[in-house]
Order: sequence, then structure tokens, then C-alpha cells
Amino acid sequence: MEEPPNTHIGPDKPLPYSDEFSNSDEYVDALLNFAGSNELLQTLCGGVHILDFFTSTPDLYSRILPQEWRDFFGEYEIMDILDLLMREDLDSLDNDERWQKGTTPPTSLLDYIRSVRKHFLTRVPFTSQCARNRAMKPTQKLTRSVAVGMNVKKVHEVGIFASYVDKLTSSISDATGHPISHLVDFGSGQNYLGRALASPPYDRSIVAIESRGHNQDRAIKYDIMANLRQKEASVMRNKKAWRAGLETPATDSVPSTPPSESTELTNQACEDGECATTQEPQAKVQLSAEGKGTIQYVEHWIEDGNLTNVMDQIVDPAEAKRQIAATNPQPQTEDHPGFSETNLSMPTTSQKNAMVISLHSCGNLLHHGIRSLTLNPAVRAICLVGCCYNLLTERLTPATYKLPALRPAAHPRVEKEAMRGDPHGFPMSARLCNDHSAKSAAEGTPGVKLNITARMMAVQAPQNWTAKDSSGFFLRHFYRALLQRVFLDKEIVPPPQTASTGSSSPLGHTSGTPIIIGSLRKACYESFPKYVRGALTKLYQCPERGELFKEKMAGVSDEELEQYERDFAPRKHDLSIVWSLMAFSAGVVESLIVVDRWLWLKEQEEVGEAWVEPVFDYAISPRNMVLVGIKK
Repeated sequence: MEEPPNTHIGPDKPLPYSDEFSNSDEYVDALLNFAGSNELLQTLCGGVHILDFFTSTPDLYSRILPQEWRDFFGEYEIMDILDLLMREDLDSLDNDERWQKGTTPPTSLLDYIRSVRKHFLTRVPFTSQCARNRAMKPTQKLTRSVAVGMNVKKVHEVGIFASYVDKLTSSISDATGHPISHLVDFGSGQNYLGRALASPPYDRSIVAIESRGHNQDRAIKYDIMANLRQKEASVMRNKKAWRAGLETPATDSVPSTPPSESTELTNQACEDGECATTQEPQAKVQLSAEGKGTIQYVEHWIEDGNLTNVMDQIVDPAEAKRQIAATNPQPQTEDHPGFSETNLSMPTTSQKNAMVISLHSCGNLLHHGIRSLTLNPAVRAICLVGCCYNLLTERLTPATYKLPALRPAAHPRVEKEAMRGDPHGFPMSARLCNDHSAKSAAEGTPGVKLNITARMMAVQAPQNWTAKDSSGFFLRHFYRALLQRVFLDKEIVPPPQTASTGSSSPLGHTSGTPIIIGSLRKACYESFPKYVRGALTKLYQCPERGELFKEKMAGVSDEELEQYERDFAPRKHDLSIVWSLMAFSAGVVESLIVVDRWLWLKEQEEVGEAWVEPVFDYAISPRNMVLVGIKK
């Protein structure tokens, strides 16, 4: 009797954990125990905020770090410390009395660094960088027309991920005998990934879901430049009649209804506008010539993983091509390979075997993509790369992505709802929701909880920080923390206190709540007085508190601000140390988020295989972990 084919598709290790662990269960147990029991890790990952550095009493630096650590850090520059945290071979320091030009790091510091590193997920796709470069170089070759609009980072990501998705699609088809018919791009933005997959050599059928019409319009323009669509013919009209309103230009799409503000907060996107809406989808079907790929654009706002109304509109590419060719044949030339688009009713297909893909979906959008695997019978697999953990909501606690004091006054029912956890947020898995190793379990509330500070730090990439980069953002953090001290002295904010005190400042901010300033012009960072003036220019425009800022900050001179900078300058190094430790330690937070998503897939009965592996060069694209799930 012939043996059944081997249907195992993923890597031998379903998680890229350290070789110090013998299996994934051992790694997950150790990760949860370390994250739930190490007090310093918990302090650095969400327990402190850099704005409190110059305002807290006792001093934040001396309060959270042991004296021997502070003595050691005082001997070195910040780049030396970053090398120690991220790159130094710690085993070589055990028996040395000196490190570089100074004292050897304290044993307790080395132990902490080892523990944090041990629980990182491995970020290098191959055994060596040279081997990786050789293996990945052919996959990065996008044609000039397909790469239009992409920067170097995007070319790297799209080139590698398109190749990865194509190989995965073929592997699933070979292992299961059920070919993947469509790739559904969850939050396609300007469709860089879909355009690459629809073009040679892949020629895949793409369903691009995007909520923002302007992104789809730009994507179609790029399709024209990539020879995936014919340029629309010029429209001849009577200019005078058209200006007088007697002639109305035709439109081929239905304007979308803007989403609610609350939904917009949950579904923000980062690099390509990867988000989408619950309104009825509007399909734009773009079909290629025979033998080429297809792209179908669907305007849709994603609120959960249910794609029923999207899947119902997926067309049968072969039948649609035949109908288009019969009704409106397109000439095939080298420059125009015969692509056409229509908004007419197209034949849908019942033979749907889709894989949901996404490149850098933000926050909860990735959670919706994961859940689409179990909520849609037609979805066979998922292949997703996430980012922007700061945009995740929280399942076990009230949201900390926007603190209550910064929200406008609302109806009491709305306020009550705002204090509830979000079922779409972190954590997804039952394992992390019921974890009893967390510190909060002792207080009667089990489960892993990550606030906004921890999640924001998890998107840092300290391994990529150069001396120039570090100098710039450490200066920005120093100025912002120093401005908070000015606000404290001018009685605009109170000293940081525990939430139970309930104290608030005259401007209505609860204790410890930052005043949001946002980005400032580069010239504002030339000196602290210029920074303060730039920040106040924005704060004065606040309709609710602008006048109060003007009153409290009236009469503050440049000389006074320069004195602030001189007085606190010696502590800038200490602030840089704490920020570096926070960013380094937050690698464990990213491990928790990624592992939680993988665990959720493993908990689903219908999921047969799930894994996580790095796909991009961390130095170019730090959010480089792909999550794959395949149904049985």
C-alpha cells in the first residue's frame, strides 16, 4: 500500500526560541515564568515612564536600579552600554576583572542580561548572515515597474515576503491536494505586496481589502505603471457645459461612509494604511490577460475576522476573463498585456480556497486576520506579519492607549464601556489569559497584562541604534522629560503618584498622565528654550487648555530655561541608561505578544499546523516575524 504523503509543511521548531530550550512547551513555560516573576523586568516594561524621570521622588534612577549597577554605568558611555546589552559575549566576562577600560559589569547585571536574551525569539532567518544574503538575494528582485513607489525597506520586505508567500502557497497545495485559489491581502494599502504577487513570476489571484479609497486609487495608478492595467482613455467633454454644471462626469465607485471614531482608534495602520470598515464592500475587479495574475479591490472596514460579505464577492477569474473578452476585448501588446477592469456584476466562484496574507498589519488588525482562519470556511491558511503593538487594545484591563483624562467628556454609558476590556485585544490565547505566574495572579486577577508603555517599548529596535541615531532620540527624550519638570514647577502637572490617590492638576490631567505634544520641527531641538517655545506654540492652540498654558507659562524666559538645562544635564546620561534598559527588556514583551498569537492558533481544534519564523533582515525591518496557520 502506498504511504500517504508527508503533510508537514512548517519548520521543525514552531517557534524560533533559543537552543537552551529543548522544545516549545519548555520555552513558553520559562517565558511566562520570567515575565510574571521578575520584578525588575516588570518595572522596566511598563512600570515606569520616562516623563517621570525628573519629577518623581525618590529619584527614579536610584529607585529602580541597584547601586552597583549605577556605579558601573557611570564609568561608560551609552554606546558601550548598548554593546553590553545587545552584542557582548557575556561568557568571556565571567573571569575578567576589567571590561574595556573600566570595571567588569556586576554579576547581577550580567545575570539579568542573560535572562532577557534567553527569552528573546531568534530574529535571524538563516544560520549566518552570509548564507541568508545568498538565499534571499534572488527573491528581492522586483522589476522596476513593480517596485514603483517603494523605498529600499519596502522593496526588501515585498521582495522577500512575496517569494515566501508563493512558496508557502505551493507547499500547501502540494501537501493537501487543494490548491490555494486566492490570496486575500488584509489591509492592502497601496497594494505593493499584491502587485508583486499578481505579476510574473508568481501570477497569483489577489483580493486586496482596504478601507481608504485614496489608497486604492493610488494602487490603481501604480498598477498602470507596472503594466497591470491599461490607462483609462481620456474623456472628451464640453468644457463650458461641464464648468456650468450641465454635464456631470461619470464615476465608477461608490463613496464610502467614514468609520466611527472608536473604530478608527482600534484599526489604525502604519506603513501602508493597512486598515479596513464594516460598510458593505465595493468591489473593483481588475483582471489580467489569460495566464496572468488578477487583482480584485474590495473597499471594506475590518472590525473582526468575519469576511463573509467579502468572500461572497470573490469572482472566478477564468470565467470573468472570458466574459470580458467577449464583451469588451482588449488588445494585447508588449506594453499593454490586456488587463481590464469592470464594476459590473461578475460571476462569483464557489471554489474558494483562500489564504489571508498581510504585511505589517497594525494592532488588532492582525488579530482579526488570525481569527479569519476559523471564522471563514473558505480561508484555508493565514500568513501574517504584524507591527505597531502600541495600537493593540487590552482584553483583561481597561484600555491604556488613551488615558481617560485625555478623552473628551462623554455620556456615562460610554465612559462605562470605556472601562471594559476589549475581547479583540491582547492576550488572545486562553493560556495567557489564565496564566497564574503573573504578579497580578496573587491579587486575584490572573493573566498577562501589558500597558501602553510596555507595548510602545516593544516596537523599539535597540540592536539597530547607531551613535548618531541614539544621540538624536536621547536628546528628544531628555528635553521632553525636562519640560515635564518645568510643568511640575509651574503647577501644570502634579508629582507622579499612584492612581489610588486620585489627585489631578489644574489642567485636568490625572497624576502621571503625560501632556501630549507630538512631533516638532527639527529646528526646535537646537536648544532647550527653542524646544519649549515650539511645544508651547502647539499647546497654546489647544481649545480646552490653551489659555491655562498661557497663564501658567507666562513670563518664562530663555535664561530660566537654559538654567534648567544646565542643572539637569548631568542626569541626561542616567536617563539614556534607563531608556536603553527599557528598550532592551521590551524584547521579552514582543516575545509574549508573538507567542500569544501562536498559542491561540494551537488552541483551535480546526488548526492543523502553526508556526512563527523570521523572514526579513532585522537591520532593515525589525518587525520581521511571520505567523503561519494552516487548517487540518
